[in-house]
Parts: sequence; C-alpha cells; structure tokens
Amino acid sequence: MERQNISSGTIWESTVGYSRAVRIGNLIYVSGTTATDRNNNIVGIGNPYAQTMQTIKNIEAALTRAGSGLKDVIRTRIYVTNIDNWNVIGQAHGEFFRDILPTTTMVEVSRLITPEILVEIEAEAYLDLGKLR
Repeated sequence: MERQNISSGTIWESTVGYSRAVRIGNLIYVSGTTATDRNNNIVGIGNPYAQTMQTIKNIEAALTRAGSGLKDVIRTRIYVTNIDNWNVIGQAHGEFFRDILPTTTMVEVSRLITPEILVEIEAEAYLDLGKLR
C-alpha cells in the first residue's frame, strides 16, 4: 500500500522527524497537534477553548490534505495541562464532533512542548474508500 506523509510545516516536524499525518490505504493517523498558526505562532495563549478550536482546525487541514475530513474521525486523544479545563475543552471538541461521536480520551499531563500550549490532540480516521467511487 502506498504511504502518504502529510506535513504542516511546523518547526517541530523537521527537528523531531515526524509527519503531521500519515495515510496508508484507508487509515489516517494525525500526530499530536497543537494550536499553531501558519507562522508557527501559538493561538489562544492562556485560553484552552481557543486552543482546542485551533487545534481541531489544524487536524481538519491535515485530514483534508489526506483526502478525508473530520466526519471520518473515529478516535481522538486529548492531552491537557489542567484537567480542570475539561469542560471548555470538551465544549470546543463537541462543536466539531457532536454528530460524529468518535471515541475519545482526555488526560492531564504535567506539560507539553512549551508552557504556552495547554492542549494537544491526536486523531485517527477511517476513510471509506468505497464511497469515493
């Protein structure tokens, strides 16, 4: 099966050696994604809701480049630096996934790559190739 590596061009991808997403066949895996804009600036500093919204938009962009979309997401994993923010993070997640209902996990971690980043999300998607024909 052909492998498609998808890059978002963030500074960490080339340093660490990873892809934003990888598609093999009908499976798409999106790496831990944060709230960065096209210029590698962190969006929503101090605001976990805004960071979650931007993070999911970044995931959506990677999925689109893989020929997919949020509708195909079957699992998300949410890493947060303060679990007390679960409600606003969950609200933002729900705005995108309320009708899709992927499985999900939210866990608190001691820190992420930089202190300004409050949320990091991974996603997995399954693309029904039969629907593309």
